[in-house]
Amino acid sequence: MTLMNRRALLAAGAAATFTAASAPALSPALAKTVLQAAPDRAAVIAAMKRATRFMTDEAAVEGGYVWNVLPDFSRRWGELEASPTMIWVQPPGTATVGHAFLDAYHATGDEQFYEAAKSATDALVRGQHPAGGWNYVIDTAGEESLKRWYATYGKNAWRMEEFHRYYGNATFDDAGTAEASQLLLRVYLEKRERKYRAPLDKAIQFVLDAQYANGGWPQRYPFVQGGGVHGHEDYTPYITFNDDVAGENLEFLLYAYQGLAVNGRGDARLLDAIHRGMDIYVKTQQPMPQPAWGLQHFPDTLKPAGARTIEPQAFATHTTGANIKSMLGFYRLTGDRKYLTRLPEALDWLDQVKTPQNLIAPGRTHPTFILEGSNTPVYIHRRGSNITNGQYYADANPNNLIVHYGSFRNVDTAALRREYEELAAQSPEEASRNSPLKARAGSLKLPKYFTLQDVDVWDMSSDARRLAKPAPGRAAELVAGLNARGYWPSPLTTTSNPYIGEAPAAVTGGEYQTTRVGDLWDTSPYNTDYPVECVSTQVFIRNMGELIETLAG
Repeated sequence: MTLMNRRALLAAGAAATFTAASAPALSPALAKTVLQAAPDRAAVIAAMKRATRFMTDEAAVEGGYVWNVLPDFSRRWGELEASPTMIWVQPPGTATVGHAFLDAYHATGDEQFYEAAKSATDALVRGQHPAGGWNYVIDTAGEESLKRWYATYGKNAWRMEEFHRYYGNATFDDAGTAEASQLLLRVYLEKRERKYRAPLDKAIQFVLDAQYANGGWPQRYPFVQGGGVHGHEDYTPYITFNDDVAGENLEFLLYAYQGLAVNGRGDARLLDAIHRGMDIYVKTQQPMPQPAWGLQHFPDTLKPAGARTIEPQAFATHTTGANIKSMLGFYRLTGDRKYLTRLPEALDWLDQVKTPQNLIAPGRTHPTFILEGSNTPVYIHRRGSNITNGQYYADANPNNLIVHYGSFRNVDTAALRREYEELAAQSPEEASRNSPLKARAGSLKLPKYFTLQDVDVWDMSSDARRLAKPAPGRAAELVAGLNARGYWPSPLTTTSNPYIGEAPAAVTGGEYQTTRVGDLWDTSPYNTDYPVECVSTQVFIRNMGELIETLAG
């Protein structure tokens, strides 16, 4: 739901970790039967209500959700394995499920869906940080219980460095705070229930408070002392573009500016923050001969900064491509040509640093990281077997790379260049004719649906429906595939080692250079050849969306 083209979490699974495949296809005989008996509107809504009832009455923990659970609820996962009292904020967690419920309400008018959306929102409000944002997770048993989880499962997930320590603050990473804030805004605007206005105002204030004067946003806020892991300086205060932190915040602020306007007047603070947030892209583009961006930048010098140990201090080609795309969008929003001025330089640079022909892999055009001052690509490796004895490092060797973080990316510079040339040929007035930023405050409504496609601010005052409609018979297949308990059985294609204690200093025998998980002490998720049945929020959201599309006609 990014301002300019956020990765589609619902389509691809969140962070490429715990994923559940779609429900198994029906047998040919049953498929033929359901195709011949397409369900009517009442049957589709009844199935949606039954699936929702299972989620709210059985799968939820105090109104909140993780990503996947075993049918007997003996194990639960978000990005990592969760304790029984935890709920997940990262998509596709609690807020994403809440958006799906609200979408179902918009499609049907049935109050059960609205109450389910409120229940998810209430869970997020109870877990809202006092400063106004959200952490990746909420522990309904309290902060001491959450600290114990961080000291066990989080600390020992070798490759998941963002979980290695308890910060006690909130994060903009992975759209958790942005998506929770958007759900709060939607639920409040639905019926203007007063109880949601104070937490919504607090969420807005959090985005404003966390923004640097120069317009950038850190990854986490409020700042804490003594951060960092593995002897590395804490990277979370740096200006962050990774995972579209800035774009997500800009999108939420623009939604709030339009949605909360009174008598044609929007909050001037939001408008100022939006303009400064766009301008940080201009300020952080580096000078020639490397007119690019990093995943993060130092707040004072605005130079590229390192982040996790798998993310060295370097330029990032995919971030550079994403920022070019965003700045093209900023020109459409504002009509200000400053967002176009140096884009040809960045495009030329991307062409210069393309992957050498002998290293090109299918679908990959560029090395991920390019060193400052030399245009030398570096690649990510690891050694050891767990968090205690293992290390990540970067060098010029393109072999034996880690597989859970790509050392190569696909950046379609030709498509970006075509889009730039098309926009550059347009006058400011022509380019920004349909800008939601220039529209009269309060004249645009939020998109009707948030989970049918990867919505953004250009979908305001529209249904935001999918371009491709469900295949004929899909609704019948989904209605028939809902089991007796009320969920769509899905194979859990990834799993994790349970926590068994502190990882030993001795390296365990085995080869862990290119695996997603280390030895038995590593609690990181990994792909399994032996999937078991699970209940998946991602599958629930996707299937509900297909049924909503069926109802919408």
